[in-house]
Amino acid sequence: MQENNKSNWFTPFSYAIVLIIGLGIGLFFKGNFSLQSFTMNGANPIQEILDLVKTKYVEELKGDSAEIKLANYYLAQLDPHSVYIAPSELNDVNEQLMSNFKGIGIEFQQYRDSIFVSYVIKGGPAEKAGVQLGDILLKADDSIKLSGKKWDAEQIRAKIKGPDNTKVKLQILSGKTTKEIVITRGNVPVSSVDAAYQIKPGVGYIRINKFADRTYETFMQALESLIKDSVKSLVIDLRGNGGGLLSEAVAIADELIPGNKLLVYTQGAHSPKTEYVSKREGLFEEGDITVWMDESSASASEVLAGALQDWDRATIIGRRSYGKGLVQQQYRLSNGGAVRITTAKYFTPLGRNIQRPYEQGKMAYEHDLMNRIQDNAKGKQDTAAKGKAFKTPKGRLVYGGGGIYPDKWVNPNALILDSAYRMIVEQSLLNDFVLHWYIAEQQNIKKYKNTKDFLTGYQKVDLWSALVKFANPQQKNNLRAVEKNKTQIQNQLLALIARMQWYKQGYFEVQNALNPQIGEMIP
Repeated sequence: MQENNKSNWFTPFSYAIVLIIGLGIGLFFKGNFSLQSFTMNGANPIQEILDLVKTKYVEELKGDSAEIKLANYYLAQLDPHSVYIAPSELNDVNEQLMSNFKGIGIEFQQYRDSIFVSYVIKGGPAEKAGVQLGDILLKADDSIKLSGKKWDAEQIRAKIKGPDNTKVKLQILSGKTTKEIVITRGNVPVSSVDAAYQIKPGVGYIRINKFADRTYETFMQALESLIKDSVKSLVIDLRGNGGGLLSEAVAIADELIPGNKLLVYTQGAHSPKTEYVSKREGLFEEGDITVWMDESSASASEVLAGALQDWDRATIIGRRSYGKGLVQQQYRLSNGGAVRITTAKYFTPLGRNIQRPYEQGKMAYEHDLMNRIQDNAKGKQDTAAKGKAFKTPKGRLVYGGGGIYPDKWVNPNALILDSAYRMIVEQSLLNDFVLHWYIAEQQNIKKYKNTKDFLTGYQKVDLWSALVKFANPQQKNNLRAVEKNKTQIQNQLLALIARMQWYKQGYFEVQNALNPQIGEMIP
């Protein structure tokens, strides 16, 4: 979304780690979401949170439970997704569901003590100022030294980011030339649709990474283009999509489900039942749909998948989704922070609430997910957690109480469980190698018109041997330990190289082309 450090793009292990951190904060829903001021004379933020819980929480509270002294501890006892957001974090948290952010528009990667530009976002201020992939950031505003020491990613962002329409002077090493560039910070466009193309003849593929404020609009642009190319069926990839705005998911569902049909409804002790119904003639109401999910598909992703599954409009493939069926509403506090409180539960058209159990506390809730990821990587399907059965209009059984359960199970990459591979990922070896490889080879890679040509000409390149040569002695030991999986790692390297050239679209085109399960999963 914004200036990035070592992003281990979509590796299985990074999924497992990131979703525990990222999904710990409850995602909010447009339509049930508002920024409201709630102040009391002389009250501190803790008291404000407690008073809000008493009047707004989804279920009735008993006794003196609302008198717990620490707000975050108290909220964690209620459910895993009600959270307090500190004033210093609020802007960044809210920015996550916007279609743009304020900055200069680069992704960066720290290798040893140098900060490399690993991608320049198209249309952003940095591109307009002439920053190029492979440039090394040396200084900011003359006095702030960037390269030459180890930084935390957030520290780097803090040196570069700033308010809209302000300037930052960067000293950059471009090739062998040191130069200074002045960049005016501004809007950086960010798309929530990573890729859209024909994955097979007549089969369209759309990858949605989140439900942000313009996801529906972007989805429709992609869908209209695919329909013009005569696609007859559609794959919607929601893997890793942690959710976002309910209104965006509902709008997309409305384009795919015919008639005046219930799509989702929400209800809580202090929130009256609210129904969301399909209202208009949709653009794709008849073609076959496949929805691809995994353990980190959550919230609004599950709303969309649940509606499509309940109305027999889609086949769900992958693995059981995260299981978040709680709706949060955000309230501003007098100290500049905010609290997100669960005010309602959402239910699919058949009445399924897909929230998985959390009565044992937040720690157990998170451990349950990690255990599930590990079991799934071993090929164990978690059939015992299906929950209550419901029957669709066509007689299919679907389940509530634990996420969206797939109609067709797809095993994950078991490499996630290998401790040597985990070290490779944590040390960013693959990303570091790809950055240096691409900088050296980019003129040759740029000769390929598209990812298909790239794979034809590049798939036989021995990237594994080059990776081993690039690695340090400890990393070489780890690579030897996972050598039996070198084909999978080689394919990952190809996808990451394609990302350097064609960004996320290229990454998913190559990753999907090299996935042997695609033919079995997608009609």
